[in-house]
Amino acid sequence: MEVKKRLSTKEKALAINFDTTIYGSFAEIGAGQEVAANFFKSGGASGTIAKTMSAYDMAYSDAIYGKIGRYVCEERLQAMLDKEMDLLNERLPHRLKYTKFFSFANTVETLNYARTNRGHGWIGCKFQLSPEGETNECVFHVVLKDQDASWQQEALGKVGVNLIYACYFIKNPEEFLLSLVDGFRQHRIEIDMFRLEGPDFPDIDNRLMSLNLVKYEFTRAALFGPSGNVLMPSEALYKKNVLILRGRFRPVTHVNVDMLFCGRKRFKKEDGVEKENIVVLTELTLQDLEVGGDIDETDFMNRVDQLCSLGQNVLISNYTEYYRLVRHITRMTKDRRIGLILGIYNLHNIFDEKYYENLKGGILEAFGILFGRDVKFYVYPSLKKGSEDIYTLDDFEVPQSQQGMFQYLLDNKKLIPVSNVSEKNLHIISDNVLNMIRNGEEGWEEFVPHKVANEIKSEKRFDYKEPVKS
Repeated sequence: MEVKKRLSTKEKALAINFDTTIYGSFAEIGAGQEVAANFFKSGGASGTIAKTMSAYDMAYSDAIYGKIGRYVCEERLQAMLDKEMDLLNERLPHRLKYTKFFSFANTVETLNYARTNRGHGWIGCKFQLSPEGETNECVFHVVLKDQDASWQQEALGKVGVNLIYACYFIKNPEEFLLSLVDGFRQHRIEIDMFRLEGPDFPDIDNRLMSLNLVKYEFTRAALFGPSGNVLMPSEALYKKNVLILRGRFRPVTHVNVDMLFCGRKRFKKEDGVEKENIVVLTELTLQDLEVGGDIDETDFMNRVDQLCSLGQNVLISNYTEYYRLVRHITRMTKDRRIGLILGIYNLHNIFDEKYYENLKGGILEAFGILFGRDVKFYVYPSLKKGSEDIYTLDDFEVPQSQQGMFQYLLDNKKLIPVSNVSEKNLHIISDNVLNMIRNGEEGWEEFVPHKVANEIKSEKRFDYKEPVKS
């Protein structure tokens, strides 16, 4: 994608200030009024700013926006955006016919004096692209990584200007996202949830935007639900028992479904795991989405659409190694159970020491993360290569140097065999099913869920070809 010359923060603020049709309000909580300040400092702010405010005191904030609970959360941000947009329409009726209103809001926690917290916050803009038009909305969550509160405030001010500018002047979704870090180094913030929607953006799919968050290294993992609604991982998984199945899902087969069913059934038996407090994630890694170094967005959507149709949450990550994924999830679950379902052949990768050469402690350091107090692996059997015999955890072998460690994991129930599986489906190999779909062969439908088969046919997913009638 061709990237145009990036404007400075001041140039963007001036472009907005000098556009007499753009007018709105700023409501900022927790980090000063850094965004509005950029418009004031640039000059000509009277052409843009109807009001700035900071309901910093909790009682004031509750009185204005409602008693919501937490002060740095998406719900409060939404209340701020809605309230301020309503006030613009109510108090400035004489401008309705020639003004594109916007309400900008953020609610942020920056680094405290003792540096015992993590800077983060919610940022959003509700905006019209035509006078009296319907409103669009962009909302995202940021983690502020600078180790100084004033630097975090500076970054926040620039992100806010970039957002308002993008809302009015950038139509390409990828360029919109990339422009949010104009004017500073990208590693100063993390964006782990992003949503853009409205009548002026009918073709945008926020699942693709979640993919782009990971692809362009705004974050290491992004999450969305079965309906395609983007989720903030740290909120969706907070104090939840998380069960994860990693796969390519190209396509989803009966084996994938059985792995989820049997793995979940076993996970529910663990101490402290309540049925109603389980979140199941199907995970796609960036590496498994790449073909020849590039990501085929159509192929990505083929995979996630079938997972969503089966009611699954989808996690996209660039954590190739399992220990990195476990470490990421552990930070969010707050001492709750984590389970990972994997096939017996993938367990070989877990014990392959080449994956841990970048760690000073090697495989021991990785295993300390992988098999922490609240983490267990549920190992699903497979057919032995070139045989009809079933390969289970009882048959698994490791080098002599790892046998003591392997036995320890078995004895302490860190590695648990998945039982009562559907053995009749173990011969199903997704690559073979994919080839049948693409080659117009008959019979592949019996290897995938009925709903998936119907969707592949009706939507022509995975380059589906109808069988040639003889």
